[in-house]
Amino acid sequence: MRELGGTQVLVCDPDGPPVATVDDALDLIGAVFLGAEVVAVPASRFDERFFQLGTRFAGEVMQKFVNYRLRLAIVGDITRHVETSSALRALVQESNGAGHVWFVPDLEALTARLRG
Repeated sequence: MRELGGTQVLVCDPDGPPVATVDDALDLIGAVFLGAEVVAVPASRFDERFFQLGTRFAGEVMQKFVNYRLRLAIVGDITRHVETSSALRALVQESNGAGHVWFVPDLEALTARLRG
């Protein structure tokens, strides 16, 4: 747990287990009950299906965080995914304009975003 931009953030280890199922996402949500308001997960931890919107996996994961009133930050370079999917590009833009799910390149960008 770290404070970034005045907010308690659970910063997940890049070498941690992959987020390959909705239950994996729920495990992250369960870990937040230590007091975090935001979960920062390295993009590299997400199963490839997360970035293929037709699988609906991203929507299921994102909805779990919304349901639990937690913010999710996907941290890292997802350029290769965005370049091949206009739907993902639109989702990233829409998400970054809202308050629950953000796609950020690094923890510095997340910190700046949390500072407002």
